[in-house]
Amino acid sequence: MPDYKVKQGDCIESIAFRHGLFWETIWNHPKNQQVRMVRKDPNVLFAGDKVFIPEKRAKDESGITEKRYRFKRKGVPSKLRIKLEDEHDEPLAKQPYTLEIDGSLFSGTTDASGWLEQAIPPNARRGKLIIGKSREQEFPLFLGDIDPIEELTGIQGRLNNLGFDCGPVDGKLNSETCAAIRLFQQAYGLEESGGLNDETRNKLKEIYGS
Repeated sequence: MPDYKVKQGDCIESIAFRHGLFWETIWNHPKNQQVRMVRKDPNVLFAGDKVFIPEKRAKDESGITEKRYRFKRKGVPSKLRIKLEDEHDEPLAKQPYTLEIDGSLFSGTTDASGWLEQAIPPNARRGKLIIGKSREQEFPLFLGDIDPIEELTGIQGRLNNLGFDCGPVDGKLNSETCAAIRLFQQAYGLEESGGLNDETRNKLKEIYGS
């Protein structure tokens, strides 16, 4: 089977789901060592990355003739985890929420640290999150759209989502992006250079969560 060319929004779980494989089977395959070394996180790939898809292997199960059996596919669904905080970086604890994922509705309450966790299909792409009851806040969700943090578009996407406005996610290190980087560095006690370095990338990954 030829290598699969990653499209925007793909991750290893969605690719594995499409091909009927466990995500670990693809991610841990020796022929995918290069993409593992570059991306490090199976949930964050870059459009154009090449991923080797191994052939499926048959597995035999013994059973009694003419008896009905039910088989459950492992590895499905995936889990969506989101941490909610207010403008002062305080967790939105014990807040009711409604989550719409590709037309399916889920509801629940955030935990004491502001986290919500919901099982979703591995190939989910779009959603909407509504927080609270009396004063609802609504947020669109674009699942899988964030680029790897090694890419400038990944930096821009994370900064925008955290409220440090870079403008368009276009992969250009323009004055707007440099200003957003400088504001992020200022907010988290880093050297305010407005440029990218390992310290800034690592802090952004820590704050963003991936």
